Amino acid sequence: MTLLKLAAYEQPLKWLALALGLLSTISIVQNWQFAAMALGLPFCLIWIFCGWLRNEPQLKFINIVFSILYIYGIIRYLLTNS
Repeated sequence: MTLLKLAAYEQPLKWLALALGLLSTISIVQNWQFAAMALGLPFCLIWIFCGWLRNEPQLKFINIVFSILYIYGIIRYLLTNS
């Protein structure tokens, strides 16, 4: 599947990212650390995808960095709270 075919899903993905961002923010406020990371990771992955569609290198690379940090946090959480 090419990027042009995937571009049809960009707007629904952005709405999903908005919902994930809101839920992640609520998780942070409620001090649900793992939920915030678990919701934040797909949020970043969606924006990485959207960055590739639009050739927005800053958006893409910032979200790659955040995704790596979320993956690190999730792995650390799972290892220390097992």
